[in-house]
Amino acid sequence: MVGGAVAPEAVEPIAWGATRFVLFERGPAATAGHRTRYPGVDEPVRLLRLVPENTKIRFLRYKYAGVMLSAFLSIGSIILFIYPGLNYTIDFRGGVLVELRFPDAVDSSKLRSAFDTLGMGAADVQSLGLAAAVVGSDHDALVKLTADAKAETIRPPIQALLDKDFPGAEIRSLNVVGAKVSGDLTTAGIEATAGALLGILLWIWFRFDWQYGVGLVATLLLDATKTVGFYALFQLPFDQDALAALLILIGFSVTDKVVVYDRIRENLRKFKVMPLREVIELSINQTLSRTVATSLTVLLSILPLAIIGIGSVQFFAITMVFGIFVGTLSSIGIAAPILLFLGEKRLRRVESGTSASAAAAAR
Repeated sequence: MVGGAVAPEAVEPIAWGATRFVLFERGPAATAGHRTRYPGVDEPVRLLRLVPENTKIRFLRYKYAGVMLSAFLSIGSIILFIYPGLNYTIDFRGGVLVELRFPDAVDSSKLRSAFDTLGMGAADVQSLGLAAAVVGSDHDALVKLTADAKAETIRPPIQALLDKDFPGAEIRSLNVVGAKVSGDLTTAGIEATAGALLGILLWIWFRFDWQYGVGLVATLLLDATKTVGFYALFQLPFDQDALAALLILIGFSVTDKVVVYDRIRENLRKFKVMPLREVIELSINQTLSRTVATSLTVLLSILPLAIIGIGSVQFFAITMVFGIFVGTLSSIGIAAPILLFLGEKRLRRVESGTSASAAAAAR
């Protein structure tokens, strides 16, 4: 007792899952050995599972159909890339960038319609600022025109349009992206994508075996071509943001597939006589919960931008949603069959006499 008050005394700790909480009581209850209990504290914690434990799904049953369907879609994407082709923005084909400031908030659709009357090509209006992400309008805007002109000749008609339809608006900056600059951006984009794929191939080759590296890069190429075909099919604006989304999807897909491949390699060492096909199916089932949870988490975080986003932000989010869906499916249905085709006689040489019984015992 300190100053007339009874000091708290620790009683028996109560376990809750993996955490232990020490409860404190005052007075006679503590000294009598009693402890305070709360409803649900002593009950085991139930974890939310998106995938049941110990699944035994035979993912490789339709391996030929999956690979052929993926190849067919990729070939179709290449055809769409050639014709009608991608809807390149001025980042890759040149044009005019105009940054504007208005005295009052302006609606982006009204601004776009006004610039379309100039006859300087399609106008891409992107609202700037925090308010644009919520209501679609702001005091600042960035207008992209596909016209091929000089800055000194294109400024007067734009200023006249602003004075007529948007009094008080001012041109903060006007830049012309020439053919050379857009060509350099195209070259840099191609080099960045090729360099990323080459680096991934070399790293996986060094970290695992060459079968893993070839299988991973082949799957990434199939994923990337489908994403490009998605842009060509719906004629979404293809700009630097789209290229960034493509590279991000490559990184996401690599991470997902490396987890599966690492489990396959681990199980190859653990079950030394199990056939490669059964090792792959076992590994996919073991990592299925992680694959689904990771993809669903990223999908839920990016989906709102795909629904309520504006301009390039929305197109970026739509690309991410499509790429996550394709990448998750390819991690299960494409990467594994390709590894099976490449490594069936190299990663695992199984004698037919004891393989079946040993595999059953391992399961």
